[in-house]
Amino acid sequence: MKILVINSGSSSIKFKLYDMETKTALCKGLVEQIGMPNAHAKIITKNGTVLEKTGYIDDHGLGIDVMNELLFGSKVLSSLDEIDGVGHRVVQGADLFDDAVLIDDEVLETIRNLIPLAPLHNPAHLAGMKETLRIRPDIPNVAVFDTVFHQTMPKSSYMYPLPFEFYEKYKVRKYGAHGTSHQFVAKAGAKVLGIDFDKFSCITLHLGSGASISAIKDGKCIDTTMGLTPLEGLMMGTRCGSIDPAIVPFLMKNANLSGEEIDTIMNKKSGLLAIGGTNDMREIEAKMDAGDENAKLAFDMFVLRIKKYIGAYIAILGEINAIIFTAGIGENDARVREAVCSGLEIFGIRMDKDKNAAPHDEPRWVGLPETKVRIIIVPTDEELAIAEDTVRIINSCKKS
Repeated sequence: MKILVINSGSSSIKFKLYDMETKTALCKGLVEQIGMPNAHAKIITKNGTVLEKTGYIDDHGLGIDVMNELLFGSKVLSSLDEIDGVGHRVVQGADLFDDAVLIDDEVLETIRNLIPLAPLHNPAHLAGMKETLRIRPDIPNVAVFDTVFHQTMPKSSYMYPLPFEFYEKYKVRKYGAHGTSHQFVAKAGAKVLGIDFDKFSCITLHLGSGASISAIKDGKCIDTTMGLTPLEGLMMGTRCGSIDPAIVPFLMKNANLSGEEIDTIMNKKSGLLAIGGTNDMREIEAKMDAGDENAKLAFDMFVLRIKKYIGAYIAILGEINAIIFTAGIGENDARVREAVCSGLEIFGIRMDKDKNAAPHDEPRWVGLPETKVRIIIVPTDEELAIAEDTVRIINSCKKS
């Protein structure tokens, strides 16, 4: 069974094709800078074949056409008949979806209605879905939502202390994001430790350009750092994360900025970029080593906010089995992991520095053996998780 996974971003399309019998990726690819004259598309196959294409790609519809061209040109596929299903990542499903779902006109309309909650993401997701359905409406397409895993949060976690009518009329509440990743790495962490997932409690740290933390008790999410949008929570590559909300009207009044301008600043011009001059943690650390004080400040701020959430989540979880690092920074940056865990010994979290520094591609624990709370690194694979959900939904629809 072959499943194509598509993640349509605001100006990009990421894709992977999986052989679900072996759970292996046959290829991965990216179409980026859609709508720009320097658009670029690339595919890398399991066998090492690389194909690239550069030029103007008008929109996501043409982007899907280019993706298919690369799939055929690399000989990963000879026909779309070989695809058994397409799984689409969707950032925002609000509280209207508690599972992945087969895409039909009603689902498309619901995702469209949720655009105000994810104005950068949901329109792009819709474009990818509509184009794949237009090309081959007979191939099942499944929407897999980032928000589903967080639907187990209690009301006390997801409600904001605002007038209740904002929740009733406008659906203003915490939804979270990165849920597919948090669930995937939590299950992998439970497997590493040989604990049944429904008895596994942990804190998952998805640390990349976008970053979030989830508190998981007995296999269910009970809180997460991202909120109504992916802006809440941690300091990120270009996002500020949680700040005093009064800063917004203050800047509107005193800096003569519009709400839209402030939104752009908070999402695209803040975080590591604003403080350290770059949104790339590798460059931040290089600048730190060269004596750049602002880069050091950015690093320290990033780490401090992570540690504060870990402490808060231990307080609401009680005993935990593990703390799990994942995503670009979480998986690859030993320095960040060591800094985050330093000082958390009071919680039974103690890093083995040698294990932490050793590169490895497999899930592994890097804490000292005598510690109660395991420190685990798990490479996330959101695309595989989406592919697995796609197979599950297709099979369940066939049975019904």
